[in-house]
Amino acid sequence: MARQAGEIRARWAWAEECVWTDRMLTALENGVKGGKWFSLVDKVCSYDNLSASFEKVRANKGAAGMDHVSVEMFEARLDENLRDLVRELKEGAYRPRPVRRVWIPKPGSKELRPLGIPTVKDRVVQGALRQTLEPIFERDFSEYSCGFRPGRGAKDALRRVDGLLHAGYVFAVDADLKGYFDSIPHDRLLAKVAEKVSDGRVLELVDLFLHQNVLDGEEETNPLAGTPQGAVLSPLLANLYLDPLDHLAAARGYEMTRYADDFVILCRSREEADAALTMVREWTQAAGLVLHPEKTHIVDAREKGGFDFLGYHFERGYKWPRKKSLDRLKDFVRSKTRRCNGHSLKRVVDELNRTLRGWFEYFKHSIKYTFSDLDGWIRGRLRSILRKRRGGEGRGRGKDHQRWPNAFFADLGLFSLKAAHRAACRSSRR
Repeated sequence: MARQAGEIRARWAWAEECVWTDRMLTALENGVKGGKWFSLVDKVCSYDNLSASFEKVRANKGAAGMDHVSVEMFEARLDENLRDLVRELKEGAYRPRPVRRVWIPKPGSKELRPLGIPTVKDRVVQGALRQTLEPIFERDFSEYSCGFRPGRGAKDALRRVDGLLHAGYVFAVDADLKGYFDSIPHDRLLAKVAEKVSDGRVLELVDLFLHQNVLDGEEETNPLAGTPQGAVLSPLLANLYLDPLDHLAAARGYEMTRYADDFVILCRSREEADAALTMVREWTQAAGLVLHPEKTHIVDAREKGGFDFLGYHFERGYKWPRKKSLDRLKDFVRSKTRRCNGHSLKRVVDELNRTLRGWFEYFKHSIKYTFSDLDGWIRGRLRSILRKRRGGEGRGRGKDHQRWPNAFFADLGLFSLKAAHRAACRSSRR
């Protein structure tokens, strides 16, 4: 029995131990009576759970909410703050503060997207709520839902898409949900939570967060739908609402891969793709969601044009960073390599390297020409700095390539994308 409990614990190693005991995990795997969980609120409001939640809030850092209390300020009175939260939650007196909305640039676009910043206190409570609820829903989530889930990530989704393309699933239903996080119907989402949770006080907490006011500048509003991007609980709720679509696609025999609200269905024929898109349209309409009319289409990945997914572009048997991903990297490099930046070249190279290594780790499976072209462009930016410091004007050119050859930048320690790709290919062949 002890061995079985240990095996179950190993399968759920990410579940918070102060909430999910071995006995609860066993019940989770075997299934609870009626499929519903009762008496969970004591788990949510336990001191240990709230403390564990704060540790994750601290690790994630993040800005202060509308009350201007930072993570450091909350931590300075941590025990007192946590005990106050325990008391408020147990007495039913807890009420979340409005979410502070900020507008951040949308990658590769001139548009801005909203980001919600709850108070630190509310992030701690949401984290404790998530640590209590997540295993209940995670148990039945689709294997091919890869976003914001324990032990899964973007690379799992990309490997699946790549494998399906090479297996002949070349017709892609490239779908885009318009403003998904801001449009999830509150009543239907809460009903999804209630399908497996019967603790009224826990449902009330979820409802409080769904109806949390939003402070945008000086204007305070109450959203009629959605769950704020940036809230700790939002990824779980967003996955929960799309979970029926995952299972519907699988039941119909469609190969769907999803990362949060970004998904693609790969099919063997155009007819199958048409039927899959019809299914998605019917489901989203019934679920109160909207497909973006201009960004949802069917493509043949064997032809010029292809499709984008999770930062990559897939086309004619190859993949490379999509244009927005390349533009974002180039914008960063430009910001660090202005000819009048005033920093030593060694410092510029060190700053570039930190980003280039991370970028390569994600995009290292791209077609090899991606890396040599980028290396050349980056070195050109650095030569322009050196040219300017010699009194020249314009971009590095002509004798600048002999004056500062590629080896010069290698000696400075500049990270070479091409060399890293060559090394990665040798390693994979072994």
